Amino acid sequence: MKKYLAEMVGTMVLVLMGCGVAVSLGCDPVNNIPAVVGTALAFGLAVVAMAYTIGGISGCHINPAITLGCFLSGRMSAKDCGMYILFQVIGAFIGSALLYLLTTNVMGMDGTGANDLQEGVSVMGGLMAEIIFTCVFVLVVLGATAKTNGATNNFAGLAIGLSLVLVHLVCIRYTGTSVNPARSIAPAVFQSGTALANLWIFIVGPFIGGALAACIWKIIDCNCCCKKEEKIEE
Repeated sequence: MKKYLAEMVGTMVLVLMGCGVAVSLGCDPVNNIPAVVGTALAFGLAVVAMAYTIGGISGCHINPAITLGCFLSGRMSAKDCGMYILFQVIGAFIGSALLYLLTTNVMGMDGTGANDLQEGVSVMGGLMAEIIFTCVFVLVVLGATAKTNGATNNFAGLAIGLSLVLVHLVCIRYTGTSVNPARSIAPAVFQSGTALANLWIFIVGPFIGGALAACIWKIIDCNCCCKKEEKIEE
C-alpha cells in the first residue's frame, strides 16, 4: 500500500499546486502570458518536488498516462497499473476538493483549474494536441528513467519536471494542458459545464499518447540494446 498511497499524495500535491497557481494567477493563454509561464513552472516544479519526495517509493508517476506507458513497456504488473491509476484519481480529487474549498470559501472565486478547449480550438485539434504532447512527455519519462541511461537516472526528476514545463508552455494555448487524465477528471467534476462535457478528450488523448510513447520507446530501447550487444561481441 505504501506505493499506492505515495501516488495518491503525489497526485494530490500536483493538482493542488499546479491547478492552484493557474486559478490564483488567472491563467489566460491570450491575455495573461505571465500567468501561463507561472502555471507551467508550477506544474513542472510540483513534479520535481514529488519526484525527489516519493520517487524512491513508487517511482512518482502521479499520472495515469505515465503508468500506462510503464505497464505497456513491461515495467509493472497489470495489478499495480490499475491500483496506481485508482489512487492517482483519488489523490486528484483530494487536491481539487482542497482547491475548491479555498477558491469558493476563502478567496471568493470559483474555479479548480479544469481543462477545456481554448477559444478557436476544435475538438479534433484539442484531441491531437493532447495525444502529441502526452506522447512527448511520457517518452521523456520512459527514457529518463530507463536502466540503459545509467547515471542520468539521478537527474530524471529534473528532466521530467522541465519537460512538463515545456509541454505546458506549448499546449496551454490549445487545451489548458492536461497530458494527465487524473489532473483533468477531478477539477472537471468540481467545475462541471463544458469542462465536464469535454472531459473525454483529456482522458482518451493522454492514454493514446502514453501508449504511443511506450511503442516508440520499445523501438528505440531495442535498438540501443542491439548496439550494446554488437559492441560486446566485437
